[in-house]
Amino acid sequence: MSAATRRLTTAQALVRFLSAQYTERDGVRRRLIAGTWGIFGHGNVAGIGQALVEYAAVMPYHQGRNEQAMVHAAVGHARQLNRLSAQAVTTSIGPGATNLVTGAALATVNRLPVLLLPGDYFASRVADPLLQQLEHPVEADVSVNDTLRPVSRYFDRITRPEALIPSALNAVRVLADPAETGAVTLALPQDVQAEAYDWPEEFFTERVWSVRRPAPDPAELTAAVAAVRSARRPLIVAGGGIHHSEAEQALKALVDATGIPVASTQAGKGSLRHDHPADLGGIGHTGTAVSDELARTADLVIGVGTRYSDFTTASGTLFQHPDVRFLNLNITGFDAHKLAARTLVCDARTGLEQLAGALAGHRVEPSYEAEYRAGKERWERVVETAYRADDDTAVPTQTQVLGALDAVVGDEDVVINAAGSLPGDLHKLWRSRSPRQYHLEYGYSCMGYEIPAALGVQQAAPGTPVWALVGDGTYLMNPTEIVTAVQENLPVKLVLIQNHGYASIGGLSESVGAERFGTAYRHRAADGTFTGAPLPVDLAANAASLGMDVLRAKTVRELRNALAEARASDRPTCVYVETDPAPTAPPAEAWWDVPVAEVSTREAAVRARARYDSEAAGRRRHL
Repeated sequence: MSAATRRLTTAQALVRFLSAQYTERDGVRRRLIAGTWGIFGHGNVAGIGQALVEYAAVMPYHQGRNEQAMVHAAVGHARQLNRLSAQAVTTSIGPGATNLVTGAALATVNRLPVLLLPGDYFASRVADPLLQQLEHPVEADVSVNDTLRPVSRYFDRITRPEALIPSALNAVRVLADPAETGAVTLALPQDVQAEAYDWPEEFFTERVWSVRRPAPDPAELTAAVAAVRSARRPLIVAGGGIHHSEAEQALKALVDATGIPVASTQAGKGSLRHDHPADLGGIGHTGTAVSDELARTADLVIGVGTRYSDFTTASGTLFQHPDVRFLNLNITGFDAHKLAARTLVCDARTGLEQLAGALAGHRVEPSYEAEYRAGKERWERVVETAYRADDDTAVPTQTQVLGALDAVVGDEDVVINAAGSLPGDLHKLWRSRSPRQYHLEYGYSCMGYEIPAALGVQQAAPGTPVWALVGDGTYLMNPTEIVTAVQENLPVKLVLIQNHGYASIGGLSESVGAERFGTAYRHRAADGTFTGAPLPVDLAANAASLGMDVLRAKTVRELRNALAEARASDRPTCVYVETDPAPTAPPAEAWWDVPVAEVSTREAAVRARARYDSEAAGRRRHL
């Protein structure tokens, strides 16, 4: 007797298969692919598009406006749910597919799952060349989708229906594996999408993918315990892996027992509440004074779930103790071995729990605790100064905007940002009150991430106030998903800060001798410089034209009122504020390597190069 089969198109089979995939960790089960974002064209409308209609009851569909933005929304969703649930994104061939590349890179850099389903050329080549097909003169099997290969953790082109079976299983395996996850791409030739096949019924049965919590190797754990016990000035660097593993309570238990202080990366901020006595805030180029001071004198750096970006290490200049050693707890060996560290290759929560158990009775010296607690108190006064507004009728500064928002949000609110000057201010100043409140995409620091990501977070956490913080430069990159927020009635809150230019890159430009060239939104003079009054651009009116409720705030008092009104609203709402451009954030406490012109006729560049050479001399190779 032959096995049971079901005759479906390839696209129908894929959607049906995806609807039956689940993850499970700690007894909690979630849909692996919770929904599909899509923009349709000739490469996917008759295949995946028809399949989504066929299975609308089991696969939710979300209409996007920009392909890159759809990936950002899916990434925001996955991060909010600790990588236990993801979303798919389908596009046509051609520009729709290539628009996925930036979002795919962001997902893979940040180790966050997203499934990409771009259309592709005809596998049969009966229509060749077809509209939007790339014709490569010596590699006929190349399409524009091959641009997704280097930014995908798994890539396949499905050129026959039956090839989908192993490929789909591999795709979801990677998506559900915390050590492998990132962007996964299944390129789908449009003729194969519509082709029928007799699929084995077992392909559509419900599958549960166990998200493992691997324990540390006993020998590695023994060595790690010895390293901690022998350290006099240990420092934990908390990365995003703590959040992905839901290891915050395990970290707190270890810190409460041992007194080891914690500094956090952008992805790891919020691993401890801001008011925990051992929470020192951000580390690295955008870190706090107390974190960076301790990092320079730490004799043991314990990295937990971090990939040690250059911002975290201050481009190799931060950890300056002559005998500094590293102990890295990470679920991937790739990250655990960085900086020639001792390794604990394991799940963050499991590893922290076992480390705490093995360190029973061990605690850092009281003088060390007193030192970092005093430094924390000093930094808190810096935060208060940056947040404080003595004149409620004045135009707010950017840090006063953060202070006003700090006074409005609750513990459950989520604050999203990615690029510009805001990440530095937030990393130094924001008081994280819960594990998911601080949502900074700084692995790729992608302008235009914030608004679509807010949609994904809002879908993942209905009823949670979700704030997207953007400057004018970021807003102009990618405002289109405002329309989707209105369409799907997602009550995201947008704080749009207008300072008429690229504030962050403008400051960097000045510091490296490029004299803020091309960083302001102003009229262009005949000599190529940008001078005069700001351009007559009304971004608030633009947001309103896309369907948002808009609240304009000109003073600190109006800003506070507008933020409170936005938080209470059940509609997508924008708070628009023009800020005083005078810098009020604390200066950088550590270096960041941006190479400066080695020779120049301009004095600004010459001076910048001298500073660069001085800072670069402090770089260390930890081997």
